Amino acid sequence: MHQIKTPCYVCAEALLERNLKTLDYVQQQSGAKIILALKGFAMWSTFALVAKYLKGCTASGLYEARLAREEFCKYNKKAEVHTYSPAYKDEDIKEIAQISDHIVFNSPNQLEKYIWKVKEINPDIHISLRINPEVSSSPVDIYNPCGLYSRLGTTLSNFDEKVLENIDGLNFHALCEQNVDALEEVLVAFEEKFGKYLKNLQYVDFGGGHHITKKGYDIEKLIWLIKEFRNKYDVDVYLEPGEAVGWETGYLQATVLDVFENGMNIAILDTSAEAHMPDTLAMPYRAEVRGAGKANEKKYTYRLGGNTCLAGDIMGDYSFDEPLHVGDTVIFEDQIHYTFVKNTTFNGVKLPSLVIKRKNGETELVKEFGYEDYKNRLS
Repeated sequence: MHQIKTPCYVCAEALLERNLKTLDYVQQQSGAKIILALKGFAMWSTFALVAKYLKGCTASGLYEARLAREEFCKYNKKAEVHTYSPAYKDEDIKEIAQISDHIVFNSPNQLEKYIWKVKEINPDIHISLRINPEVSSSPVDIYNPCGLYSRLGTTLSNFDEKVLENIDGLNFHALCEQNVDALEEVLVAFEEKFGKYLKNLQYVDFGGGHHITKKGYDIEKLIWLIKEFRNKYDVDVYLEPGEAVGWETGYLQATVLDVFENGMNIAILDTSAEAHMPDTLAMPYRAEVRGAGKANEKKYTYRLGGNTCLAGDIMGDYSFDEPLHVGDTVIFEDQIHYTFVKNTTFNGVKLPSLVIKRKNGETELVKEFGYEDYKNRLS
């Protein structure tokens, strides 16, 4: 790793496969199909491995659908591409229909507008409607798809039974980093509101937010819930995790650029919370730093700051056993999911490189970004 310039995201292939095996166990025991949510994990240099275990990808629009078709399906010819968007554009719908196996509409309006065009382009495509069960215990409002006035999914009051003539399934997404008890609560509401409409449908998609690979997740209860649901309604069940695929599979490695004092010790790194770890500010949450503790827990406390002009570009206050010096390495744990899929070139800062630690012990630099990546996003 000393030969690779920082900042860089490092994904450990062995840890990724550990998660994939856990997800595959759920598939094998429950009969559910698990597909990768690209919005959470889109490191396509790992797709040869991911495609060995998962059944396809779920995309949030045309570009993710193209990535799934081009880079995932070449490793798994039977892989499915599911595409959902809150609203489709006329200029995108043709290509989306061509490359998708499933298309999910957010509202009866969108379904009515595009269904026949989609069917004409791809007669074999599966059609589903995203519904809003209007119950969720999501920890923060920004990630609550079932919150008040949500734009995501069709509520029961807006549900038109006529759509049942033209759809193959229903989708819901109501969770965010949650255990199976949260899913159980959502399923009660979903069945109460929409269970009577499942008789002639082929599948129900339980969405994402299932923290299946996190320590303590009740996997056996999830399997039981899925089996009970499948047997009760005679439908297939899909799950579409993103974070659970990349959970604790790697880190963001940074270097200390400067250390000074302004009421407390401050260290400036060559990475950025704003640009490279956006969820630490949006969620918000405190990223774990390898070998560090909370402020004043250890002998030397520092405020770790990013290398942009944003005043709030701060990772937090951390303490260390030894003082930090320019050139030291700082490692932020669990930074593979929802990081490089959301990072930016704010201030023109360099995007972190993408690195894979292969199972054979080799470290491979798979992508290094430069000035052209910044310039080509502008004009």
